[in-house]
Amino acid sequence: MAPPHLLFSSITKTFHGARGGETLALNNISLVVPKERFVVLLGPSGCGKTTLLRLANGLIRPDGGTVLVDGKAPEPGPETGFMFQSYRLIPWETALGNVEFALRALPLSPSDRKQRAMHYVELVGLGKFAGSYPSELSGGMKQRVALARALAGEPHTLLMDEPFASIDAQTRELMQIELMRLWSLRRATVLFVTHSVDEAILLADDIVLMGPRPGRILETISVDLPRPRWTYDLHAEPRYIELRAYLWDRIRELVRTDPGSDFYGRDFTSAHPGA
Repeated sequence: MAPPHLLFSSITKTFHGARGGETLALNNISLVVPKERFVVLLGPSGCGKTTLLRLANGLIRPDGGTVLVDGKAPEPGPETGFMFQSYRLIPWETALGNVEFALRALPLSPSDRKQRAMHYVELVGLGKFAGSYPSELSGGMKQRVALARALAGEPHTLLMDEPFASIDAQTRELMQIELMRLWSLRRATVLFVTHSVDEAILLADDIVLMGPRPGRILETISVDLPRPRWTYDLHAEPRYIELRAYLWDRIRELVRTDPGSDFYGRDFTSAHPGA
């Protein structure tokens, strides 16, 4: 196995509320992410998936344990791209300007910066809309700008927090294919958060299944389906069907047995409306 690019060792993290309460978000998390691996964090809401991304970017620090990126403590910077669920575009900048803005921390001349930004705007299929403002773009187009912005710095690490959750189903599928295509051209190490079993299987080399709060890793599953996955009917593959059924069963059971869940104790196998 390749040497780890991301290393989480015995991580614990507690958040302190404004009124003095405490929430143990992560408990004894250990995870190794090899270089250029596409790893998806999958699990119920509140299991600490986003907290792991923030730790990997150095936005927060663990209370216990160690986080390392290429052997060093992580710090926010251009070597790490972060793509959020919301677009977070600058409204007074054009599509091209938003991508250029992300490159200002790099040692690039203005002309090189504009050239690189335009390259990535064209890669996501928005070359004709480079001069358009966010208010003039559809939701899917805004998310393409956000993807171009995350990739334009050519980061070694790409952290993605449910980036396609807020767009319609059809556009989401297209964005998933776009992400896979771009990742195949220039591979970064990806840590991707989702609640979607189908999205996890489509994108991942490895799926890390996490349990409810306090967040913990239950198992890591290798997705042994051939790439590129947009060139065939993935959903018809026996291995896809097997993985999907297994993961859904695990997640249903996690939600059913979590005392903090609205579905605690629910019998999901019953067809009775009041079950």
